[in-house]
Amino acid sequence: MIKAKNVLAPLLYGVEASDDLLATGTIWISSDLRVLTCNGSAQALILGKNYQSKPVLDLISDAEKFGICAAGTRNAFAAMLVSGSTQFQFEMRDGRTIMARARMMGEATLVELSDVSFVVRSALSQHRDPLTGLATRVELLTRLSQAMEDTEKSAHLLYLDLDRFKAVNDTLGHPVGDALLKLVADRIGNILSAQDIIARLGGDEFAVLLAEVDHRGAAEVFATKLIDVVSRSYLAGGHLVNIGVSVGIAVIGQDGNNPDEIIKNADLALFCAKSEGRGTYRFFTSEMDRQSQERRDLEVDIRRALAMREFSLAYQPQYEISGRHLLGFEALLRWQHEVRGDVSPASFIPLAEHLGLIVPLGEWVLRTACSVAAAWPPHLSIAVNISPLQFRTEQLVSTVASALADSGLAPERLELEITEGALLEYTDTVISVLTKIKSTGVRISMDDFGTGYSSLSYLQKFPFDKIKIDQSFVRKSVTDPDSAAIVRAVSALGESLGMTTIAEGVETEEQLTQIFEQGCRQVQGFLTGRPMNAEAVSALIQQSPL
Repeated sequence: MIKAKNVLAPLLYGVEASDDLLATGTIWISSDLRVLTCNGSAQALILGKNYQSKPVLDLISDAEKFGICAAGTRNAFAAMLVSGSTQFQFEMRDGRTIMARARMMGEATLVELSDVSFVVRSALSQHRDPLTGLATRVELLTRLSQAMEDTEKSAHLLYLDLDRFKAVNDTLGHPVGDALLKLVADRIGNILSAQDIIARLGGDEFAVLLAEVDHRGAAEVFATKLIDVVSRSYLAGGHLVNIGVSVGIAVIGQDGNNPDEIIKNADLALFCAKSEGRGTYRFFTSEMDRQSQERRDLEVDIRRALAMREFSLAYQPQYEISGRHLLGFEALLRWQHEVRGDVSPASFIPLAEHLGLIVPLGEWVLRTACSVAAAWPPHLSIAVNISPLQFRTEQLVSTVASALADSGLAPERLELEITEGALLEYTDTVISVLTKIKSTGVRISMDDFGTGYSSLSYLQKFPFDKIKIDQSFVRKSVTDPDSAAIVRAVSALGESLGMTTIAEGVETEEQLTQIFEQGCRQVQGFLTGRPMNAEAVSALIQQSPL
């Protein structure tokens, strides 16, 4: 580290503050507190050139008057020398922090002056986040310990994670992301009381310690207010930005025996809040801890299953309703665990996404499905679901091209299914990737249409080949007029835009008749065919008319 020089000392004292003078300063002081001798560092720091036999406290008083050191340094020196204390710390006006240490050496006292600025700054940085100025995890742990010791007051810890923040960083850049984090910190700080503390734990994760709350209801009121305040629009780096926040809450003295456990349990509650739709809060429960252990066990099993190739594909047929002509199949990921049995995709796919394993797993699905479908008659297609995480980079474009080339499958026989969730946070990136893939001849369909937020705007932004009507509407179309109206409207919309519509989840002849009357022309569901293995697919193809 290059230490800052005292630029005032040479002017006032006639001492050249060269680099060799920035070492430890030493001052020998007599029993009557006069300077016997000192080295060049001590002269440059505080004493000046004309120090011989002068009272050390007078020299330090002069240094205070000339603005070399902070006011109060003389009195601290006097206390150290007279009262017998061994050390103290004082500030130089150029920003450095100096440690003075005194040792009795016979009749004289040796005072050593050391620049401890770096140590002080490092200690402070452990307690203050350099970007936002908020407390860090170190400071939060200290305050949590204090809160746990004060049994007369109730306290709550809120663990926060910003929703859609990564999309801001990815699309607008880190400078805008950093500016947004500062604005978020300011907003949260403005609604805290003097006893509360907000800490940044890293990235877009924050924690709020409500030091004094009367009951659970008070924490709920604050969490609701916090979500509302954070979710309002921001002007960051010249961009209008909208994000949200999810909150997990742990009760001090109830949800953990130490600060680390309190933070962990608040984080578990946050995970629950995010998995239940985001933009909300959840209190920690013991059930969350049990589920967390199950997730950890499942994580180990997923990694093992991927390495040992324990996953497989099932294929569900898709038909033209008129004439019941077989059109192709959708590839569905399956996992048969030696102990757990059939593990639901709804259970392991979100966890695979969370762990970052969905990209290699998704690539395996794509390559396997293309390889199997290449052996089918050329009029049959294969549909493959693509995770939102696979769209974060353009690697998917080359992966699709490679899968087609290796398998020999014609591009127009491959159909990639994307959910609205993929478009919600990464719209521009996803549209760019989809456009490049579609230009190769691969078809694109929107899965679970109608369950997202901005379906019509997505159809306007990208020319999908097919719309899959979500099974929740299909199954209620017979008994619920509103669901029937949605099926009818989506079918008409698809036809007007030149997009095929397919209904999924059809289980009864009545549902099939209803959706056909409402304009839907393709079907997929248990009624027309359950998911099957590759051998059963071959048998079905042989039985099906062309």
